[in-house]
Amino acid sequence: MLSASDNDLLTRTGPGTPMGEYFRCFWQPVALSEELREPDGAPLRVKILGEELVAFRDSTGRVGLLEPRCAHRGAHLFFGRNEQCGLRCVYHGWKYDVDGKCVDMPNVPADAGYHGQVSIKAYPTREFADMVWAFLGPRERMPAAPPQLECGVVPAAHRYVTKRLIECNWAQSIEGALDTAHFSFLHMPAPNRAANTNPDAAADENRLRWLRNDPLPQFSVREHEAGFVIGGARKADNDALYWRITQFMLPSHSITPSAMPGETYYGYTWVPIDDISCWIYVYAWHPDQPLPAAERAKYVKGGYGQFAELGPGYVPVRNRGNDYLIDREDQKLNSFTGVRGIAEQDQLAWESQGALMDRSNERLSPTDVGIVRFRRALMDGARALQAGLPPAAAGKPWAYTVRSGGAVEPAGLNFETVMQKRFGSLTGRVA
Repeated sequence: MLSASDNDLLTRTGPGTPMGEYFRCFWQPVALSEELREPDGAPLRVKILGEELVAFRDSTGRVGLLEPRCAHRGAHLFFGRNEQCGLRCVYHGWKYDVDGKCVDMPNVPADAGYHGQVSIKAYPTREFADMVWAFLGPRERMPAAPPQLECGVVPAAHRYVTKRLIECNWAQSIEGALDTAHFSFLHMPAPNRAANTNPDAAADENRLRWLRNDPLPQFSVREHEAGFVIGGARKADNDALYWRITQFMLPSHSITPSAMPGETYYGYTWVPIDDISCWIYVYAWHPDQPLPAAERAKYVKGGYGQFAELGPGYVPVRNRGNDYLIDREDQKLNSFTGVRGIAEQDQLAWESQGALMDRSNERLSPTDVGIVRFRRALMDGARALQAGLPPAAAGKPWAYTVRSGGAVEPAGLNFETVMQKRFGSLTGRVA
């Protein structure tokens, strides 16, 4: 449970807010590279951390991220003409390069004192992992590179990256990802559904059975330079434990606990749009091999856990506006929720808490260890920044190359030993 003031501190990220300034210490994804596919293509409206901007890819392939109003008379640059290394306002022809400098002022005399001296706000950008990243903070604090998530370190053929709209505050969405205890209910088949007898599905059925039978996992947490890793251990067969291990990296990255050895890894990055909506960038990658075409096709159709089926504008087909197309008959017979798709089931839970959850009315349980640790890390970081101490993790992009996932190990092993066996590292760092 949080006080109303702490809830505001955690959730509000607009300009000038403590958490907004904290987020601005880190590189943030602002678009998928595919949204700015071609040089001199259409500009893109961007809203991030409560700030409205416009992005464009210039003739050389560089991406600009600018305040959206022309310095002349305030016309919106989304309607601008993207031409010859600049975005030209359609009202009177003022043209801006990717650094925000006005490089052409056709209706201003050449001898005017401000000719060639006008600029608008522009933010630095980088492309990494098929995403366009921007740094919205003070230039003197700008890290050398975006966080080096492993999905961006592997070859392009080894990854798949997309995003989807979340219609609630960013913090309750990321809390849902860190709350691995919910899998015992939210994503389960209906309790009366017959087990799958296909031998190829036996391993998955075992995991589901362990998740369902033990809704009270025991958690262990280990901090590292970018955040923390949390392991939840459930009872498995023959006195073994089924570990589901999740990574959290500041300020808003997570890697899921689902991957067993040799399987594909999945991760998320949350970016606040404003206080009641956010983007979640979702990515899959395999460190050792390209992702098969059939697997990519499933991602596009929302046919695999972390990915939702998307409509125009990266909005899920099953969303809050249509009650996630819940099927009550299916809820009785097949699915615990009656909603198709693990991603959509997650989104139902997050968004049903309200656009901005009031945490002063909640009642936490022992399975909320990760949520408590997340809140403490973010609020402590924002307060430290107010005291003049910027986050050290922002300057360590290499610390973000980590993994998490699942393991089945004897009950006598502690979390550190499990991490060493599963990942060759106490924290999941990739060499």
